[in-house]
Parts: sequence; structure tokens; C-alpha cells
Amino acid sequence: MSIVITRERPDTADAMALIAELEAVLEPLYPSASRHGFSVEKLLNEGVAFFVLRYTGALTGCGGILLAGDVYGELKRMYIRPQFRGAGLGTALLHHLAAYAQEQGMRLLRLETGIYQTEAIRLYERYGFRRVPPFGLYREDPLSIFYEKEIE
Repeated sequence: MSIVITRERPDTADAMALIAELEAVLEPLYPSASRHGFSVEKLLNEGVAFFVLRYTGALTGCGGILLAGDVYGELKRMYIRPQFRGAGLGTALLHHLAAYAQEQGMRLLRLETGIYQTEAIRLYERYGFRRVPPFGLYREDPLSIFYEKEIE
């Protein structure tokens, strides 16, 4: 299996294509108030470390880490193209993001996802994330689920 994960600016053509695909999936499912993904501009402004995954050379997925001080890393814009799901690529990307967060001194990962993202929910729960109340600036939202996982 040839997996290459590289850190890239979210405003590269490949990163923007993946983010646009993710938005196209989420937009019909959730009202704007329940879509908490950062725009490309906000990813840049907030200093999110952004990574693109390629599998056997094909543009496959992306994900980022927003470091919340020295408290936790929050997963942002995690996405694997549907035709590549089920091959362990989401897990590989999670490993990479967790390793990056750990290298930055983080011991906790957090994320928000939508209730209709069933494949993502299964991935996060298999990876050991557990449900928690809203964190940071998030508020209760019946369309959102919040998770965290300690990393060592």
C-alpha cells in the first residue's frame, strides 16, 4: 500500500479541491449554523497544520490539526474521498494527525462531527475517541457530536 501524507497549505489546488468536495457533501445535510468546518482562509489565519493524503499517487483525502494552546489538538476538515474508504486510509491519516499533535506537545485530540457522518463516526470510535460535551467555543447542537481521545 503506497500512502503518502504531506503537509500542504490549505490554499493549494489539491487541498482546495478536497475541501470543496467535503463542503458539497455537508451543505445539503446541515444548516450553516451546524457546519463548523473552517474555510480555507480561516485554516490559514488560525495556523491549522494541514495535510493531504495520496494513495498510489491519487489525491485521496485531507485533514488538519488546530492547536488549542498547549491543551489539545482539534481535528479539522478530515475527509477521505468515498471511493477510497474502507482501505484503512482514514486510520492512516488519523495516526499521522495524532503523531503530529503529539510532536507539538499535545496529549489530547478533540473533534466535532455531524450526526449524519456515520462512516466518520465509526472511524473515530474504532480509533478510541469517546463522546464528550461541547468544548472550546462550541455549543450544544442536536446535529453535532463531540469527541476526544488521549494520545501518548
